[in-house]
Amino acid sequence: MSLLGMDQLPVLAQAILDFSQGRKLFVLYGEMGSGKTTLIKELCRQLGSSDHFSSPTYAIANEYWSPLGKIFHLDLYRLKNTEEALAMGVEEYIDGANYCFVEWPDIIHNLLPPDPVHIQIKTDGEVRNVSIFTEPKL
Repeated sequence: MSLLGMDQLPVLAQAILDFSQGRKLFVLYGEMGSGKTTLIKELCRQLGSSDHFSSPTYAIANEYWSPLGKIFHLDLYRLKNTEEALAMGVEEYIDGANYCFVEWPDIIHNLLPPDPVHIQIKTDGEVRNVSIFTEPKL
C-alpha cells in the first residue's frame, strides 16, 4: 500500500496505525537519512506520547510513555549479528506486548513474529515514498 509522502507526516502516521489493525510491531526499511526516525517520532505522537524523542542509534533502544503503554524504538544499525541482538534483549521488545518500532530489522529477521507491519521508505531526490505491507517485500 503506497501512502502520502513524508510532507504529510501526521496523516501518514495515522494511516499506518489504521492499517496496522492493532498490530504493535513495526519494522522499518530505508536508506540512511530516509526519514525512518522522523516517521517513528510522529507515530509515537499519534499514539499519545509527548516524550522527547531521539534516535537510539547509540543507545540501540529508547523507551517512551504513552496512554496506551510503553513504546519501544530500536535502531539495530550498529549490531553485527543476531547474537548481539539477543544479548541486548531484543525478544522482549518485539514480543507484541507493547508498541515497538524497529529500524534496520534485517539482523533479527529470523526472530520476528509472523505478523509485523513492514514500512519501506524509498527516496528519489527530495521525494520520499512510503509503502506499508504485512508481508516482507525486500
